[in-house]
Amino acid sequence: MVIANIAQLIIGTADLAAAFLFMYGLKRMSSPVTAPSGIFTAGIGMLVAILASFLYVFDVGTSAKPFLMVNVGLGVAALILGGGVAWWGGKKVAMTQMPQMVALYNGMGGGAAGAIAAVELFGAKSQGTTQLVVTLLGALIGAISLSGSLIAWAKLEGVINKPLRVKGQQIVNLLVLAGTVAIGGYLVYVAQGGAPPILPTPQLIYLFFACALIYGILMTLPIGGADMPVVISIYNAATGLAVGLEGFVLGNPALMIAGMVVGAAGTLLTLLMAQAMNRSVENVLFTNFGGPSKHKQGRIKGSLKPTGAEDAGIFMRYAKSVIIVPGYGLAAAQAQQKLYEFVKLIQAAGVSVKFAIHPVAGRMPGQMDVLLAEAGVPYDLIFQLDGINEEFKTTNVSMGIGANDVVNPAARTDKSSPIFGMPILNADQAKQVYVIKRGEGKGYAGIVNALFYADNCNMVYGDAAAVLAKMIEAVRGLGAKEAA
Repeated sequence: MVIANIAQLIIGTADLAAAFLFMYGLKRMSSPVTAPSGIFTAGIGMLVAILASFLYVFDVGTSAKPFLMVNVGLGVAALILGGGVAWWGGKKVAMTQMPQMVALYNGMGGGAAGAIAAVELFGAKSQGTTQLVVTLLGALIGAISLSGSLIAWAKLEGVINKPLRVKGQQIVNLLVLAGTVAIGGYLVYVAQGGAPPILPTPQLIYLFFACALIYGILMTLPIGGADMPVVISIYNAATGLAVGLEGFVLGNPALMIAGMVVGAAGTLLTLLMAQAMNRSVENVLFTNFGGPSKHKQGRIKGSLKPTGAEDAGIFMRYAKSVIIVPGYGLAAAQAQQKLYEFVKLIQAAGVSVKFAIHPVAGRMPGQMDVLLAEAGVPYDLIFQLDGINEEFKTTNVSMGIGANDVVNPAARTDKSSPIFGMPILNADQAKQVYVIKRGEGKGYAGIVNALFYADNCNMVYGDAAAVLAKMIEAVRGLGAKEAA
């Protein structure tokens, strides 16, 4: 008994320490400079919570003791297997695959919360009404997050290429959700002795989980690719909430605090991203943005004006100021190292260079910041939309690399455009604009970018890494000529 009490004291202390490390780590993740140490700190907190959980072996019931060593062995095996896969995956994953990995890991978190709820529901334990309702709510949110995150992964990975939309889909989704909630309510009614169940309770629980998983799939299938970053953020918040609810059921303060912090952070991020797109969360979830656009775009004035990479590179070498707008094309080409090599060359010639990041550039929040940091770009050269937008009008050159909708002037001028009202980077206001793109493809919104046809814009076609290599060669060639 004494050992069990000491174990509980250690567990409680460790859980509070883990919760503090989670919150401190999250605080440090707010800056690119301190983010790596923040991730490490939060990881230490997770390790503390996991190791402390093994002390529960000193306080198990008599009926569980015969299975004690088996369960401990399974726990250790799960840690080794899961940790090994995560380590290998984290080392191997490319920057372009990071959103997919985040979606998968987020789904696993929701699945874990659902699994905890399933153990509680199938355990035939006596639960009060409040505890049972919280368990079912955590199970519902966790299951939706699991299946929805898997669909988000499939969309980002290209397994599902187009949004799946049918007439009356929202009504079907609402009916499935209502049916899931009704089954959950019926389980509570039966558990409190309201009436004998029409089906055995285990079958009702299976049906509840099946409906929740189906709803997560149905809710995510019609959402377009442009909204996947927001969707991932929504499911991240949902996973945190589910974990927090199951922490309440288990009486585990670490799960409660960590879950609520993740839920709050995910919710705030979702709102900020929706604001950056000038859209509401409801608009993201229940409209057709991000798929094939039905917007009938009028004929854009002007024409596309291709130019060579060498000419663009030499022009920037003699400019006074350059602002670079990175987009997903930079990540897809893995050209961040080449980009910074080019930047250092023109900086050495006295050119002022800055980087402008849109809040929803890439396929997940912060992807461009991480990409540039990976290449060694100093943090003081990287600016967010609000901090740099006014500088474009006094800048000699702006260069977009794979950026599309986030620099489309239609967001300011075309009221019928699906992106009208979305804050954009004012790249078109620079004296000269260069856009590096593989071809004339459209952005996620499915509309032509009016910037490409502007009088001050030239297109540099090709893979970003190859184009930047030519720019570097051209600028270095200038140095050789001057030396001669």
